[in-house]
Amino acid sequence: MDRLTLKAQLQKYRTPYEEEAGFIQDFINLTEDPLAYKRERLAGHFTASSWIVNPARTHTLLTLHKKLGRWLQLGGHADGDEDLIAVALKEAQEESGLSNLRLVESSIFDLDKHIIPERPHVPEHFHYDVRFMIEAELKDQLVMSNESISLAWFTFDSVVDMIGYNPSILRMLEKTSKSEILL
Repeated sequence: MDRLTLKAQLQKYRTPYEEEAGFIQDFINLTEDPLAYKRERLAGHFTASSWIVNPARTHTLLTLHKKLGRWLQLGGHADGDEDLIAVALKEAQEESGLSNLRLVESSIFDLDKHIIPERPHVPEHFHYDVRFMIEAELKDQLVMSNESISLAWFTFDSVVDMIGYNPSILRMLEKTSKSEILL
C-alpha cells in the first residue's frame, strides 16, 4: 500500500462509529505531508497496527505495552515506510514472534487518532494509527519482545474485564463480531 492507495482507501472509508468518523479527514490531510510516515514529524505521524484474531474469531492477541502500561493491539511506527500493511505485519511479527500471520484483507479495518504522552526527549504528539485485521493460530508459540511487559491471547468475552475501558479496542471487538455475522 503506497501513499496514493492509502489516500484513496481513506477517502472511501466509512464507519458508523462517530469518534472514528470524526478524524478520517485528519488522516486524509496527513497523507499530503512528506514527513507523515516519520516520527520526526513531532505534531503527529502515521503508525500501523495489527488487530490479531484467531481464525475462529474467539480470541485476540494483545500486548501489555511497556512504555504506556496498557493492553493494546500490536503495532508501531512507520519509520519512513509508506506501506502500512507491511509495517503492521512487521511490527506484529517482531512483537509476537509469530511467523504465520495472515492479512484478512488489504483494506483498512480501523482508524484511531490518539495522543501519546510526553517522555524525555519526545514531546506529546498524535499517532494516526491505521489498523488491519490479521489472523494467527492460537497454538503457535509466542515470543515476547522487549517492548512488552506481557503478551497474551484473550477471549473476546474477557477483554473488557482484563483490560478495562478502551474505546478503540472495544470498537475493534465490535467490528470483529459484526464481520462474523456477515460471513
